[in-house]
Amino acid sequence: MKLAIIKTGGKQYVAKEGDSLRIEKLEGVKGDKLSFEALLVSENDAVKVGTPTVAGSKVDAEIEEQGRADKVIVMKYMAKSRYHKKNGHRQPYTQVKITSIK
Repeated sequence: MKLAIIKTGGKQYVAKEGDSLRIEKLEGVKGDKLSFEALLVSENDAVKVGTPTVAGSKVDAEIEEQGRADKVIVMKYMAKSRYHKKNGHRQPYTQVKITSIK
């Protein structure tokens, strides 16, 4: 089984062939192809660690969905002063399917 660590949107993700990942929003529409450089590649017992990326390695992916996550409520409150603020936030995301690790 091939496994790779990729970095996108300031976060690192473990990618396996056939997996579906929800990452920070990237430009594109459903069906677009993407590729990421791998920070680490593992195949069976052989592990290649990059400095910072593994030379010649590439992780191919396809966009499955563009969307927004569930709403998170942000509440500010100060006791005994009649102050409260309620705000909501929905983070945009891109769902990708890992097609191959080379």
